[in-house]
Amino acid sequence: MVGTSTRAVTQERRMSVKIADTLLSECQNGNHPKIANKWGYVGGMTLMALERAAEWNQESRYAELVHRHMDDLIENDGTIRTYQLNDYNLDMINEGKNLFIQWKNSGNEKYVKAILHLVDQLKGQPRTSEGGFWHKKIYPFQMWLDGIYMSSPFLAEYASTFDHSESFDEVARQILLIERKTRNPRTGLLHHAWDESKEQRWCDQNTGRSFHVWGRAMGWYAMAVVDALEHFPVDHPQRGQIMGIFERMAYAIAHAQDQDSGLWYQVMDQNGRAGNYLEASASCMLTYALAKGLRLHYLAELNREVVDHAYAGILKRLVTEDENGVHLHHICHGAGLGGKKYRDGSYEYYISEPVVSDVQMGVAPFLLASIEIERLGAKEG
Repeated sequence: MVGTSTRAVTQERRMSVKIADTLLSECQNGNHPKIANKWGYVGGMTLMALERAAEWNQESRYAELVHRHMDDLIENDGTIRTYQLNDYNLDMINEGKNLFIQWKNSGNEKYVKAILHLVDQLKGQPRTSEGGFWHKKIYPFQMWLDGIYMSSPFLAEYASTFDHSESFDEVARQILLIERKTRNPRTGLLHHAWDESKEQRWCDQNTGRSFHVWGRAMGWYAMAVVDALEHFPVDHPQRGQIMGIFERMAYAIAHAQDQDSGLWYQVMDQNGRAGNYLEASASCMLTYALAKGLRLHYLAELNREVVDHAYAGILKRLVTEDENGVHLHHICHGAGLGGKKYRDGSYEYYISEPVVSDVQMGVAPFLLASIEIERLGAKEG
């Protein structure tokens, strides 16, 4: 029954088209007001989702929006407006994933120059003693799962595009190191972050791990691994190891899935606890990562029902439609650790963050997940 509900989205107008059309309907003067004229990770993910929607649905309007946005931000010398390399902020790498397709389609060398600016940031990115990228310069000795998504698929595509094998080694180092430092051996899930210095109040003083498994952070990491693997050469000596930890993690994610709804909780290691809720961005990210892993045969034995159940749950419990398009609800507006307004990583902190609708932090993963579900169904059909 679940499979029937999932595959129904491919009939008539695809859900990926509905979501992308809704994003376009919100545009003003040829760009989306929430991302226009600024370089950022949420906008970067949204643009990447629209580019994939353009390719999958053969709809040039989506790609045209992406091109206008990127063209406006990249100067002829490759300078990226609103970006500062010296911040050494991994979040700022994410939008760079859109530079590759712009260069491929246009041949304009300014996009290559911009790619190289971001590579220069990663070359100088501050590191832990074992070579792990700090999430930001202002967060000393801290690795966050978020940052693996922001940087690793970008660097893997750079390695593939420019035949730079050392960058594959760097990607493998980051993916494997943070998995080792944040994985909970009891649940198999990865905690949000790790502080090598063990100075932060948000971490366990013995392990350096943050206290909880934040659903979106798990989503960031799962997406990072599957997106990076897509670029890895089959003979890379650590490709199989990365696939192995992805498979092991996929089983842990499936085990944490809420069996009634098919979704995942805001705090993934506290299912059913008072105040916890089924959260949209994490559910969409994890659905995307697992569906893509199945499509690319990275997951040998994961039951397809896991992703079918998850996507059906998203459509049933988190999505509404009206004359203005598709709406996604129950999205955590944002969560982090430390900072000026100190975030202590407690359970109470994670469930206290505002819950909102229709923000791109959730809508972009929803579009990505929809495309992957549709592609998986088409492949099997």
